[in-house]
Amino acid sequence: MSTAAPGRLSPGVALFLLASILVSFVAASAAPTPLYGIYQERWNFSPTTTTVVFAVYAVAVLASLLTFGKLSDHLGRRPVLLVTIAVQALSLVIFILANGVAALLVARVVQGLATGAATGAVGAAMLDINRVRGTLANSITPGIGTGFGALLSALLIQFLPAPTRLVYVVLLVILAIQGIGVVLMRETVTPMAGALRSLRPDVRLPRAARGPVLVVAPVVFAVWALAGFFLALGPALVRALMNTSIVVGGLVVFVFSLFGTIAILLLRNAAARTVMLTAITALIIGMIITVVSVTVESIPAFFVGLAFGGVGFGGGFQGALKTVMPLVEAHERASVLSLLYIICYVGFGLPTVIAGFLVVYGGGLPQTANEYSVAVILLALVALLGLRRARKASAG
Repeated sequence: MSTAAPGRLSPGVALFLLASILVSFVAASAAPTPLYGIYQERWNFSPTTTTVVFAVYAVAVLASLLTFGKLSDHLGRRPVLLVTIAVQALSLVIFILANGVAALLVARVVQGLATGAATGAVGAAMLDINRVRGTLANSITPGIGTGFGALLSALLIQFLPAPTRLVYVVLLVILAIQGIGVVLMRETVTPMAGALRSLRPDVRLPRAARGPVLVVAPVVFAVWALAGFFLALGPALVRALMNTSIVVGGLVVFVFSLFGTIAILLLRNAAARTVMLTAITALIIGMIITVVSVTVESIPAFFVGLAFGGVGFGGGFQGALKTVMPLVEAHERASVLSLLYIICYVGFGLPTVIAGFLVVYGGGLPQTANEYSVAVILLALVALLGLRRARKASAG
């Protein structure tokens, strides 16, 4: 569709708007990362509480994806997007008014519910407009949003007043502009019946995909666990290694997300096995460098390990999708994708909470980072063995 109806956005502008909405939603989820240290000092809570505040977001996103992920197929993209923008704005207002841990937990839950529902609607709408460009935008916008959200938050905290409020005010203004854009956007799908039925989660694993899912699951779990650790505790780890600025802490998330996005772009046309092997290799190298950098307290080496970890994250999830999704029928894709998302978000939240517990009751943050890195290496090695067995089985 090359032209827009009078008063409506053109397809190209609409695609850009949708991508920007996904970026801003993910940026809002990453914005609290540099602030956790400030919250911790003001309200005197432990790293365990920090990771719980972080992890409830993962639970809320997963629940929202599984229930509301297909709702826009039935109600239309625009109504779902307008509601999710309003709910996301509510979460930002709660952050602005937050006066304790309870408010942070509520804000993160509301934010997660909005983000999960918006991800399904935005992703589908971009594919409606242009399948090729929409697929690429779906792949790279989460990483862009995560990286820039954390970095923007850190810069505003470091150089401008009202550190615990300003970034949320900025995001509120952006959301308001995007809401106006959605009103002007043309609906990309014809609403249909069955909205209530679509809320029922559909998680099944067809026989053809069982073996491949077992192969990719350790890497998917590992890379999302790594992302969770760096988003929740990465800035604190940098401060533990060297008493540095909040901006450097924000760069932790930015570098990890940047290299993940670059990996997705560079590997998007590669074979599934190549992508998986690249991701596993990058993970192992990155975690070895991370262990060494934490041991010798080297910030430059830590960022090198972080970059390799980002490549592992971007390649790991992309490789999993390339490995599994071609093996399932069209009517099975949503169900299998839901299962992969469960693995992702369990990895994103649960190990991070365990890490927070170990920071408080174990050997502290540097030792926990090393133990976490070793666990990621072991999971990567398990996946590597699985890939080798799968290749031998297919060759035989």
